[in-house]
Amino acid sequence: MRKSIATVCLSGTLTEKLTAAARAGFDGVEIFENDLLASPLTPEEIAARTADLGLGIDLYQPMRDIEAVPEEVFARNLRRARHKFELMGRLGAETVLVCSGVSPQTVDDDALAAEQLSRLADLAQEFGIRVAYEALAWGRHVSTYDHAWRIVETAGHPALGTCLDSFHILSRGSDPKGIESIPGEKIFFVQLADAPRMAMDVLQWSRHYRCFPGQGGFDVAGLLRHVLNAGYEGPLSLEVFNDVFRQADAGRTALDGLRSLLALEEDAGILPLPAPVIPSGVAFAELATSDPEPVGELLTALGFTRTARHHGKPVDLWTQGEARVLVNTGAADRRTDTTLAAVGLETADPAASARRAEALLAPALPKRRTALDVPLESIAAPDGTEVLFCATGRPELPSWTDDFAYTADSAPADVTAIDHLALTQPWHHFDESVLFHRTVLGLSPHDTVELADPYGLFRSRALSASSDGPRLVLNLAPSPAEDGGTWARHVAFAVDDLVAAVRRFRAAGAPLLRIPANYYDDLQARFEFAEGELETLRELGILYDRDERGGEFRHCYTETVGHVFFEFVQRSGGYSGFGAANAPVRLAAQRR
Repeated sequence: MRKSIATVCLSGTLTEKLTAAARAGFDGVEIFENDLLASPLTPEEIAARTADLGLGIDLYQPMRDIEAVPEEVFARNLRRARHKFELMGRLGAETVLVCSGVSPQTVDDDALAAEQLSRLADLAQEFGIRVAYEALAWGRHVSTYDHAWRIVETAGHPALGTCLDSFHILSRGSDPKGIESIPGEKIFFVQLADAPRMAMDVLQWSRHYRCFPGQGGFDVAGLLRHVLNAGYEGPLSLEVFNDVFRQADAGRTALDGLRSLLALEEDAGILPLPAPVIPSGVAFAELATSDPEPVGELLTALGFTRTARHHGKPVDLWTQGEARVLVNTGAADRRTDTTLAAVGLETADPAASARRAEALLAPALPKRRTALDVPLESIAAPDGTEVLFCATGRPELPSWTDDFAYTADSAPADVTAIDHLALTQPWHHFDESVLFHRTVLGLSPHDTVELADPYGLFRSRALSASSDGPRLVLNLAPSPAEDGGTWARHVAFAVDDLVAAVRRFRAAGAPLLRIPANYYDDLQARFEFAEGELETLRELGILYDRDERGGEFRHCYTETVGHVFFEFVQRSGGYSGFGAANAPVRLAAQRR
């Protein structure tokens, strides 16, 4: 279907917004009136610019407080409308959005609203323009889509139809199934937006927290299916008011928006994309560093063995159990410290994973390999992390491990595997990263968690494939990027016996994070422990959590090296979380 985006979704000047929309691959735009008013270009120049970019102007918006008003007010509204219709003719826009009234002058009179909208449509028809009437969720008397449709139906004018906006419908909890009773040809326009579920004033919710479909908590795909069942064949347009989007790079935002529409069409059953190949595990975590000695010392103290070296690159493979860490001294930025730069994900079909990523606009990374290297498909996540699709140790597919010359065997293991990876995100990439990992990689997002950091608010959202598949945690930290504690990324390793493992780590000199005694006093008040267990946790600096089903989570952390630290976790009783309740204590300890 035709894909459009409102200029209000993007940052920058109108020219910059149009360029971003075209480069992302949109077919058209909604011109938001404020963007036009602030532009030095004439309407004719804007029309020429959009045409040169291959864009159409699918909607001009908004016209406010038009209907159900006293006659003298409506006369002034018609004068205003005539001017806007002349302007739209110069732009080449053929549909205008009219929002339900919020003015105190608006009266609760559906018959009057229908009569005045019909007269507005008469005028619009003279200019070859259609009027799309939309119910604002905070409309003074008309606030639901079915109410707006009843008024349009009563008016019975061929140039008057309705506009359906997913936010206005779903934020009020309206049942979208009733959309199917609206004739498709009377749905003049469809605007799509998602939002996190929040208990707040709906106007503020709308103006600041909308996001692209797939980034929030609404069933936008379900609503779209009802729209299609009604027979709608017009554009699918994004209209998102979001404080972050208004400040982020317009090109990235536009590309993210188009990805959300592609995934939405797939969810609604109207666009076949290559099926997601759900990752089955983490093949490796790759650290980039200009100084491998501190990392090597830490890994050695934690029981890892340097078992192999890449045949042509300065990359070492460290292993323990099924956990693998690559230490790359050739890819690091010399101006920065150690960082988690790449992730290898196990997939049943790496080529199919790459095709899925390409279809959803994920940038493929250039292949930096020699003729002797195993071919690996790789893409860039929104935060710049390299994601490689791997098939480890499977005879029918090439394995990345074939690029390494093995020099040693692993020692007896405390660590069994990589439990999860935590990737700190730049503030303007958080929602984009959630959508990327959900759509491209097929991971399922958990609820967003907000935690108290000593210097702000720490936002976190986990994604996972299954109980035994890969887990990723995306963190949005409040502090400056140069702060190594809050902004550090980390690799979490699974162990079977955390107490025994920590004793060995400490004996080997591993620098583990110190936890204050007050934390354990609080644990004693919150939970009952077997005799001596709390004292052991306190002695070893192990943190603890228990879910409502009795599942238990024990974990501890190393100190930070550069911008990386390690976590060790022991899960029991079906615990599937990440110890979020303990994050403020960990963050404060890292600050110290």
